[in-house]
Amino acid sequence: MNELVGFIDEHRDELGVEPICTALQVAPSSYYAAKKRETAPSARSVRDATMMQVLMMLWVTNRKVYGAHKLWRAAVRAGHEIGRDQTARLMRELGIEGVSRRRKKVFTTQADPDAVRAPDLVDRNFTADRPDALWATDLTYVPTRSGMAYVCFIVDAFSRRIVGWRCAANMRTDMVLDALEMARRSRGNGRLVGLVAHSDAGSQFTSVRFTERLDEIGARPSIGTIADSFDNALAETTNGLYKTECVYGPEAAGWDGVDELELATLSWVHWFNHDRLHSHCADVPPAEFESAFYAAQQTAPTGVGIQ
Repeated sequence: MNELVGFIDEHRDELGVEPICTALQVAPSSYYAAKKRETAPSARSVRDATMMQVLMMLWVTNRKVYGAHKLWRAAVRAGHEIGRDQTARLMRELGIEGVSRRRKKVFTTQADPDAVRAPDLVDRNFTADRPDALWATDLTYVPTRSGMAYVCFIVDAFSRRIVGWRCAANMRTDMVLDALEMARRSRGNGRLVGLVAHSDAGSQFTSVRFTERLDEIGARPSIGTIADSFDNALAETTNGLYKTECVYGPEAAGWDGVDELELATLSWVHWFNHDRLHSHCADVPPAEFESAFYAAQQTAPTGVGIQ
């Protein structure tokens, strides 16, 4: 239609609009409607332009990692009336997309053949009915320009919240103990009786020091098999998200060393816990999911002096 409008505009002064439309078998009303759209865009065009700005802002705010589903959820949470298909269409027009998690798996598990291993108390069932019932932990590696860095995350199975973490230039037991101490402090410094802490059979997690520290905080260890991602699927999933969204994210350009990576990880963990929409949590952030759980547990005060 744009070519026809251009042709008519070029010859209208000489031949007139109606004769040209008759010769081209085009209704004059179609021509005038097209001309009107040039100066007065349609309601859909106006709305699309507005929503494209909203979606771009939300996409950038969320580290440029959201695909259509999460970006749609984020827009709805922000109070905008928009459909998922419309979100996907506008993302295509904007030239933006979510990140892909397809990366080659490299194992960091180094088992100690002499260590006594705890039984597997989870059996691949990473669900919990409350916070601090089940934690999962694992190590992952990140190459930097000054050498390899290692990261340990501790994740709550109920909310998928990262309760503790540590970056280090090694993967010795101390760094795992630091992550465990952060997790304990983030949960109020008290004993966590009934907690199961699940990991793979890496030497850090089968060490006497790690096992004793779990006992001190009231937790029981649980060990899966070696180099089997299904036996520690929750921790593996968190590691995968970290690699995709932070380490190799859209704005990442490699890391000079552990200190730089640690700052980036701190920022990512805060976003992950407090802002990132998680499908396990019905598309709300883990911290909000936990807050809703505790709010639901609050009961009305009982009557006083009732006989």
